[in-house]
Amino acid sequence: MIIGIGVDTVEIERFSQWHTYSVKKLRRIFSASEIDYCLAQQAKSAERFAVRFAAREALYKALTPILSGPHLPFLTLCSYTTIQKIDSRPVIVLSNESGIDMSSLHIHLSWSHSRTHATAFVVLEKMIM
Repeated sequence: MIIGIGVDTVEIERFSQWHTYSVKKLRRIFSASEIDYCLAQQAKSAERFAVRFAAREALYKALTPILSGPHLPFLTLCSYTTIQKIDSRPVIVLSNESGIDMSSLHIHLSWSHSRTHATAFVVLEKMIM
């Protein structure tokens, strides 16, 4: 059963200088492994940062309607989120430390980018047991 969806599109140009940011600043949004991957090829760093940022925004939008209680700040969500590639597909991992019960939820992520824009789409599925 689908319980949340989110989509986000960003301009890649907005991330063109992120390769010059300090690791401390980048760690507010990305995991260490993501930063290493994004910085590995400077020519691709903007599109890599952009699509990962869009994925977090899409996840935030998908989660917001289902969260009860105080609103979870975006940067707090980012600190609990890692994006990995498994069998060449992107997967968002949300740590248990986030306080969100993920035991019955599955996060589906799809993303794409053109020369100028990066887009991510997230579907939250509640697994029926």
